Amino acid sequence: MIRERFWERYRLNELNREEWEALCDGCGKCCLHKLEDEVTGKIYRTNVACHLLDRQSAQCSNYKNRKAFVPDCVQLKPALVPFLDWLPGTCGYRRVDAGLPLPEWHHLISGSRDTVHEAGASIRGWTISETDAGDLENHILDED
Repeated sequence: MIRERFWERYRLNELNREEWEALCDGCGKCCLHKLEDEVTGKIYRTNVACHLLDRQSAQCSNYKNRKAFVPDCVQLKPALVPFLDWLPGTCGYRRVDAGLPLPEWHHLISGSRDTVHEAGASIRGWTISETDAGDLENHILDED
């Protein structure tokens, strides 16, 4: 059961499973490969998508069983969110954790799962699959 405007009324660790899943904005950015500088620890984002990510819908093609195919897939949990610097600033989990409002295009605000794409906030149209990418170093994004 999803409680009314839960994202404004509850902390991440107080959400039920249905609310937790609904908080995802569907941008797909968490499913892009990242590189870490071994010396500085700095994270570099790439435009390379996990092979399970449907690059049109920005949804995992096998969400329920993803860990079986991608063992290092990070399963977001409330306690992890503050430590995952690579989550975009627009991420619903990150914003609720920080006490910030959801973006206008978030489906919980707009009522449509398409607004994330219409706003240009998803991975649609600018990513490449890991099966076609080659060296990740060639796909590092400029800082945003």
